[in-house]
Amino acid sequence: MTVGATASAGHRAPRRGPLPLVGQVLASSRPLSWVNTAYPFAAAYLLAGGAVDAVLVLGALWFLVPYNLLMYGVNDVFDYESDIRNPRKGGVEGVVLDRSVHRLTIVAAVLTNLPFVVYLLAVGDGVARLVLLVSVLAVVAYSAPVLRFKERPFLDSLTSSTHFVSPAVLGLALADTPVEETTVAAVVGFFLWGIGSHAFGAVQDVVADRAGGIASIGTVIGARGTVWFALGAYVAAGLVLLALPWPGTLAAALVLPYVANVAPFLRVTDETCEGANPGWRRFLWLNYLTGFLITQLFIWIALR
Repeated sequence: MTVGATASAGHRAPRRGPLPLVGQVLASSRPLSWVNTAYPFAAAYLLAGGAVDAVLVLGALWFLVPYNLLMYGVNDVFDYESDIRNPRKGGVEGVVLDRSVHRLTIVAAVLTNLPFVVYLLAVGDGVARLVLLVSVLAVVAYSAPVLRFKERPFLDSLTSSTHFVSPAVLGLALADTPVEETTVAAVVGFFLWGIGSHAFGAVQDVVADRAGGIASIGTVIGARGTVWFALGAYVAAGLVLLALPWPGTLAAALVLPYVANVAPFLRVTDETCEGANPGWRRFLWLNYLTGFLITQLFIWIALR
């Protein structure tokens, strides 16, 4: 569902009827990005020796929708003042929730997440429970008042990366994967990629975030500095992934399209930061191509 309205509007007309309200709540979970959290969990769990069982199914379902509602929906509630000033909000990159939907979004996020969290805590060991709690804490702390990790420069990128890497780590933990150099290299490479991706996403919002009184890595080091930071994180991710045994080493090449995607914006300024939005839109679709290629790599590794 696309919620349309001008970003500069201070208030939006209230939605009428239960279906539009529910549609807004669902849209706030960013359906385009659901796979970005469910896939790492499922892939890691299966590659680590997990079976097609209740843990896989329920874990993937949790990371598919409820987890994203907790992550993005709650963020949309507490970022309202910034979002109404952000011209890119109102579509696949994030809805602007009517004030009347804020309470419903919070309640829906809590109620849909709680059963899955309780189940996974029950079936996991101590390590898995710790990973799960860190994952949930990172999601809540990113947007919730007082904590607001998203307004703590550099910690915002670290926390955002945790949102996407922790599902994979949880999958490994639930499958009782031993800690080995190969596993560490894969996780660290993924984490660095996540840091770079969050940083690049912050570039286009520098003006809107400043207007909304929100601090971020972008508002602190500026649009250009943030693009260079993202580039460095991508390159570092590729170098770390080179440590994987063949053919896993090929995963390092998957950072090259991301490097190419940010390269045109290395000279962006704060005033032209919104011009980085086409790069962010390409990033959203680039993730699907990367997911396809990494799946082929996984299959190759499994069949060797």
